[in-house]
Amino acid sequence: MTAERLLDDQSIGLEGRVASDDHQSLKLWLRLLSCSTQIETLIRKRLRAEFGITLARFDYLAQLYRNPEGLRMSALSRFLMVTGGNVTGLTDELEKEGFVERSANPQDRRSSQVRLTPKGRRAFEKIAAVHEAWVVEIFSGLGAAEQRQMHGLLGELRVQLTAGTQDAG
Repeated sequence: MTAERLLDDQSIGLEGRVASDDHQSLKLWLRLLSCSTQIETLIRKRLRAEFGITLARFDYLAQLYRNPEGLRMSALSRFLMVTGGNVTGLTDELEKEGFVERSANPQDRRSSQVRLTPKGRRAFEKIAAVHEAWVVEIFSGLGAAEQRQMHGLLGELRVQLTAGTQDAG
């Protein structure tokens, strides 16, 4: 039985746009988009329900956790692929809550360096452990070999896309 027959009209989402005679590449793209959107929606709902935070806040904290020395606001903006205004707003909120601290960048006093406080680090570690368990659960229907194969294939696609982007730009 195909996935299309397993999902009702409401659950099919973006894949409902596909016709049987569409190119296989279009079908694949819409399936990837559907899966990504569905996983992201589930994670967003769980973060909000369990921790009262947004995915944007989680991603922000994750970037700072990976960079314990801190990051410039402009680097955070690039990593998160959001505007500087969004990063400033998140920084203001998280600073008030005691999760991050801002300091002048030693290399450029016009820019701020942001890093997690010990409180922010502890909070992120707690949330990240639960988040990881959710992701493991979401992919638990696939065996380890299938997950490795999918990861490898998507890696090949990323390399191809990156090469194509460099050629076009």
